[in-house]
Amino acid sequence: MDRWKGRVALVTGASVGIGAAIVKSLVQHGMKVVGCARNLQQLENLAAECVSSGFSGTLFPYKCDLSVEDEVLSMFSWIKVQHQGIDVCINNAGLALPEPLLSGKTSGWKNIMDVNVIGLSVCVREAYQSMKERNIDDGHIININSICGHRAVNNADVHFYAASKYAVTALTEGLRQELREAKTHIRATCISPGFVETEFAYRFFSQNPEKAEALYKSIKCLQADDIANAVVYVLSAPPHVQIGDIVMRPVEQLT
Repeated sequence: MDRWKGRVALVTGASVGIGAAIVKSLVQHGMKVVGCARNLQQLENLAAECVSSGFSGTLFPYKCDLSVEDEVLSMFSWIKVQHQGIDVCINNAGLALPEPLLSGKTSGWKNIMDVNVIGLSVCVREAYQSMKERNIDDGHIININSICGHRAVNNADVHFYAASKYAVTALTEGLRQELREAKTHIRATCISPGFVETEFAYRFFSQNPEKAEALYKSIKCLQADDIANAVVYVLSAPPHVQIGDIVMRPVEQLT
């Protein structure tokens, strides 16, 4: 990770859970990290925690709703002014709503796609343009996907979310191919976790928090730090190594 010291990373969905764990890890390794989320107070608390921990890097909190393109574009403009641009983009923000195909609300489907697919794609495009205009040829774009982007589960509430994550799988491979065609050494990677013990299930089962609690107690789940460690592994790979996708499951998870 030495080559990343002092360089700039963007982490979306950075305020809690996996995003917060990734931010802390990168700041600990000496990176300048722009962490964006809708909850600015949580980001500021995280920045203070990084300072009190004595980490060598810095977290720069930025309030942004990824479902609003103008806010995303404004964020990249701010990054350009404050930090010249980014070298690493980690698309971690994700949204899951229990909206089945046969009875779900169209508004819910649109919200899922706006964050998980469109918002991610806008960040990919702007990150690449930021690297290209500064002749950054060793940048990295990492999409935090899901095991749901690789298999369909027999759960109606998850089907549309899974469709959005299948899109992330396809987009990451498409990105890799486009980067090759552009004759660049910028790399693209997907990390696809199974059950991770974060606030995610509690949000998904907001009407029935007992379900989330039961899920997390049923097996020994992955922790947010496990995903952050995978990000560090990917960024630490030699420049000639292209890691396409990492699928991570708890040992006890069946599917």
